[in-house]
Amino acid sequence: MEYKVFRDSEVDSWKEVMLVYSSALKEIGTKIEILNDEFQHVHRYNPIEHVKSRLKTSESIVKKLKRNGYESTIENMVKYVNDIAGIRIICSFTTDIYRIAEMIANQSDIKVLSVKDYIKKTKPSGYKSYHMIVSIPIYLSDRIIDAKVEIQIRTVAMDFWASLEHKINYKFEGNAPEHIKDELYACAQMVSALDAKMLSLNEEIQAIERERENEKNTP
Repeated sequence: MEYKVFRDSEVDSWKEVMLVYSSALKEIGTKIEILNDEFQHVHRYNPIEHVKSRLKTSESIVKKLKRNGYESTIENMVKYVNDIAGIRIICSFTTDIYRIAEMIANQSDIKVLSVKDYIKKTKPSGYKSYHMIVSIPIYLSDRIIDAKVEIQIRTVAMDFWASLEHKINYKFEGNAPEHIKDELYACAQMVSALDAKMLSLNEEIQAIERERENEKNTP
């Protein structure tokens, strides 16, 4: 994101940067909503269960910069912190994840900067999710600014597990006892098995529906 500070006050500059990120969340959120509505209209199927969005707090941004060895400046924040604006898309099935990612990437004004597929390559902890860093143009009154947004796409089961892991890691400040880590990993395996089973069940239901539809249309 290319950004120039045009005001004298640091507070105003900070507010202006956060305005850009907030606008980026609205832009991406609207696109996702339209895609979901269009998909439901054409295919009579809703791939998205719900969407969550958030802006990182100033404390979180400063901590991340310090952790990575950067000074706490607006320039460093914009350049090195890719997840200030974040959107999480929760879907029913693993196949929906890649379908949604493709639909987002095909938007002409969205540029995909990086992708991390933690579904095909699961983290050692058992964490699964599909991450995209994208940029989207924000049209202000006097200029256009490209803003970065992190998009996470996961199933309901993956999101439940990730939420629990986050709470546990926060409680133990990232140093949870080994037996708890082992239990979490075992739960992650159960989540993967559940996702696979639900996907298989959904595909079977769709096959039955198609068969019934064909029977109705057969003279």
